Amino acid sequence: MVAAAPAGTYSDDRNCGGSMEFWPEFLATSGGSEFVAGGVGGMAGVLAGHPLDTLRIRLQQPPPPPAAGLAHTPQPSAARLLRGILRAEGPSALYRGMAAPLASVAFQNAMVFQVYAILSRSLDPESLATSEPPSYASVALAGVGTGALQTLILSPVELVKIRLQLEAAGHKHGRHRRGPVEMARDILRREGLRGVYRGLTVTTLRDAPAHGVYFWTYERARERLHPGCRRQDGDEDEGLGTMLVSGGLAGVASWVFCYPLDVVKSRLQAQGAGSAPRYRGVVDCFRRSVREEGLPVLWRGLGTAVARAFVVNGAIFSAYELALRFLASGSGPRLVMEEN
Repeated sequence: MVAAAPAGTYSDDRNCGGSMEFWPEFLATSGGSEFVAGGVGGMAGVLAGHPLDTLRIRLQQPPPPPAAGLAHTPQPSAARLLRGILRAEGPSALYRGMAAPLASVAFQNAMVFQVYAILSRSLDPESLATSEPPSYASVALAGVGTGALQTLILSPVELVKIRLQLEAAGHKHGRHRRGPVEMARDILRREGLRGVYRGLTVTTLRDAPAHGVYFWTYERARERLHPGCRRQDGDEDEGLGTMLVSGGLAGVASWVFCYPLDVVKSRLQAQGAGSAPRYRGVVDCFRRSVREEGLPVLWRGLGTAVARAFVVNGAIFSAYELALRFLASGSGPRLVMEEN
């Protein structure tokens, strides 16, 4: 039964009674709290890391062909590229394309953490009957399954984000720049549904194993830094430092593991339908990139990606764990953090 509204407020049970009943019940479930906390963590990660993500995408692109009679222009370093962007395009260019992932990441990350929690417990049934955490093997397998599933949402979002980030590089001040909705419509009109999901295969190849590494590293690191914190009846006073470092290490490990495929994915998704595609597929992009630019091209921008990964995933897991603790404590009385 819905409680009576406090004096001085208006309550219409016909319109909002269902909503008032749904949310407390939803948040009281393990899946509901995982879903909401995952969304909070995802938004925190986008806000923290998008400027470094823009640098990563720009660094991964092949250099323009040299003009007749001119020598080949070397790819700039991350610091030099950052100075060039700030000088030519202004600070706002570092945030181009952020609306697309920010608008979708709440649902995407919420789904990732909820599916991961369900899979990791289902793959280790003994953890459901005891306070013991899921085994590390279950954690890794759950991460692989979660990573594969979330690419259905992530691939179109990253396509729009990459196109917007690269469009900012080609457009100067005063010229029309499209938003994410306009860009998505343009891709759908010019390239069809197949164009919207350009890069889905390589995104799945990148994200499925990388998410296994991601969650395994996070669970392993936090247990080493704060023994017993993974147990359901364990110590709830896990510090913010543990969350930040464990999340950061998880992000770094997963990016180092999958980075060559990320370079290939970025190049494939940067191709539009307006001209003949430079690469025919994953294998062709891999071979041509290495042949034309050398093996180091597969690691170009890794330093920026690693720095971003530590910041972003530290923010994601910290916001996720704190939101989860906040929801479980009934709006915060038990939200305790040790000093670091």
